[in-house]
Amino acid sequence: MTVVGIDVATAGVRAFAVADDGRVLARASESLPAPVRSEDGCSEQDASTWWPAVESVVRQVSEGLSVQAVAVSATSGTIVAVDERGEPVSPALMYDDRRGAPYNTKAAELGGERWRALGMSVSPTAALGRIAWLHSAFPDAAGIVHTPDLICARLTGAAVATDWSHALKSGYDPRAGEWAFEVFDALGVPRSWLPEVVAPTAALGEVSRPVAGLPAGCRVVAGMTDGCAGQLATGAVLPGTFAGILGTTYVLKGVTEQLVPDPSGAMYSHRHPDGWWLPGGASNTGGEGVTGDLARLDELAARGPAKVVAYPLARSGERFPFVTPDARGFVLGTPADEGELHRARLEGVAFVERLALEHLRGLGVEVRGPLLAAGGGSKSPLWIKIRATVTGLGLRASPRAETAYGAALLAAAAITPGGLAEVSARLPEGGTVVDPDPTETEALEESYQRFVAELRGRGWLA
Repeated sequence: MTVVGIDVATAGVRAFAVADDGRVLARASESLPAPVRSEDGCSEQDASTWWPAVESVVRQVSEGLSVQAVAVSATSGTIVAVDERGEPVSPALMYDDRRGAPYNTKAAELGGERWRALGMSVSPTAALGRIAWLHSAFPDAAGIVHTPDLICARLTGAAVATDWSHALKSGYDPRAGEWAFEVFDALGVPRSWLPEVVAPTAALGEVSRPVAGLPAGCRVVAGMTDGCAGQLATGAVLPGTFAGILGTTYVLKGVTEQLVPDPSGAMYSHRHPDGWWLPGGASNTGGEGVTGDLARLDELAARGPAKVVAYPLARSGERFPFVTPDARGFVLGTPADEGELHRARLEGVAFVERLALEHLRGLGVEVRGPLLAAGGGSKSPLWIKIRATVTGLGLRASPRAETAYGAALLAAAAITPGGLAEVSARLPEGGTVVDPDPTETEALEESYQRFVAELRGRGWLA
């Protein structure tokens, strides 16, 4: 069995060809034109650039292979208005476009009871409001599609359904299994504008004729958003498993059997392909707040825990594990040198990770170890050890936490009798588990308590 996963990201497209034992047989990438952004919050991209890039990377990775299924993942909430033939008639409005903000304010009120039950809020950049904006700006359009819908339609030769992951921020309620029609009706958006919705891994159709190196009859499968596909790629697939993804920012994502609403709004949940739930949240703390020659600084910082405490917030405001728009980074005490400051920043991100885990446990979420670690920050052995010691959990670095790989797993699940669980069970576990360092536990616990006390003292943490 060979499958292909496609990731249509903001800056470019990637594709992986993956064998049934999880081996990556081929990979390829192509860049995309940067989105055009303006100071008033507009963010758009030419949707006609997506397909040529997708066709190129898929042709490269499928050469000489007999591909049986393909799935597409993309940024959450990027949408475009299309005509009756499914061709774009508007720019693609990106995930961070704010033109729909006034509509989203109304949508938050109109669907308040629904959003509370679902455990999520309607942000100013939610795609729901942009759908209403597109309807007002392009009233003659036939409807909207998400990025994967446009690509999959090219593969099958006909319009396809969307998946409940990409549709979540567009106003689809995966708990009730329906669009928030009362909201769209009130905003004047016709129901015909909203696509059919299916579960990820559902069959959308087949490749109608040989295209991009794929054979006719190759199954086209519903994918998930880039964040969800990346989570699945880490191995966080079954209830109780969680992944801490440390890149520019820190993201914690996992799996629960039941929907767990978060009254604070810090955490929200996508729906798992098998009907479980994928709770998680993204902090504004992370690798962006830890700068410099990291290898050299890690060597300096390896001498032991810092005596100062840092909160390395990369930008103003925090969104997870607590929501505080006016939060700012800080350093308590005067570092002896750059090595101690670096160490304090590494510890600060680990403190946020522990606080996030405690937030989830406070909501009744079970988190089983080891915690799966992914992202660029997880390549630092020192940082991994600090995170393990602070959280009290073993950490296992995941070698394959990439969106295109996760999309390939979704494609494989569609043609595997046991679905995603069986596909995941076939994969090698990856790196060894890094356990907490008992020689540093006491010092890091003391610093963590100082960190939490400072957050509370500033009124940021309840």
